Amino acid sequence: MEMTFKVLTLLPWIDWAAVVIFFGSWAGYAHFARMRADSHRSVLGATNAVRREWMLQTTYREVRVIDGVVIQNLSTSPSFFASTTILIIGGLLAVLGTDKATELVRDLPFAARTTTLIFDLKLILLLGIFVYVFFRFTWSMRQYTFGALLVAAAPEAERFLSEGLSREAFADKAGRIVGLAAETFNDGLRGYYFAFAAIGWFFSPIVFLVATMGVVYILYQREFRSEVLSVLNS
Repeated sequence: MEMTFKVLTLLPWIDWAAVVIFFGSWAGYAHFARMRADSHRSVLGATNAVRREWMLQTTYREVRVIDGVVIQNLSTSPSFFASTTILIIGGLLAVLGTDKATELVRDLPFAARTTTLIFDLKLILLLGIFVYVFFRFTWSMRQYTFGALLVAAAPEAERFLSEGLSREAFADKAGRIVGLAAETFNDGLRGYYFAFAAIGWFFSPIVFLVATMGVVYILYQREFRSEVLSVLNS
C-alpha cells in the first residue's frame, strides 16, 4: 500500500487523469469501432467484403499466381512497420535513463520541466505502445502467411464443380483469415496514432488530453466518414 501511494505521488492528479483517459479512449474507441461496424460499415468492414469477394473469385481461376503476389504485397506493409517499430524501440531504450534527453526536452518551447524519473515514465509509456504495436504487426504478417497457404491449398477450379465443393465456404474461410490480418494491421496503425498523442505528454497533460481527443476524432472520421468509404460503399 505504501509503495502504491509513493507511485501515485510521483505525478500530479491531472497527469494520472490524462493517462487514464488516454488508455480509456484507446480501448473505448476500439470497442466502439467494433460495435458500430455491425450497423454502420467502416472502411475495414467494406474492404473485408472486397477480400471475401476476392477469395470467391480465386476459386474460378486455374492459375492463382496473381493472388499469391497480392497477398505477398499486402504483407509487406506490416513487415515494414514491424521493422520500423524495432528501430523506434531501440531508440527509446537508448534514451531511457539518460540526462541528456531530459535536458534536450527542457529546451523545447512550451515543454514541461520534469525530473529524469518523470521523463522516463513518459518514455516507458511510449515504449509500451510500440512493443504492443510490434506484436500486432508481426501477428498480421503471420496471418497473411496463413491466407497465402489457404490460397495455395485451394482445390483447382474444376474440382469445385466435379466434386461439389463449396466455393462460398472457401471464400468465407480464406476471406476471414485475410480480413483478420488486415484488422490486426489496423490495430498496429491505431497504436501509432495514439503514440503521437502520447508525445503530447512531454509538453503538458492538457496537450496530452487534447491530442488524445484529436486522435480519436481523426480515427473516427477516417474509418466511418471518409470519402474512400463512400466510394467503397457505392
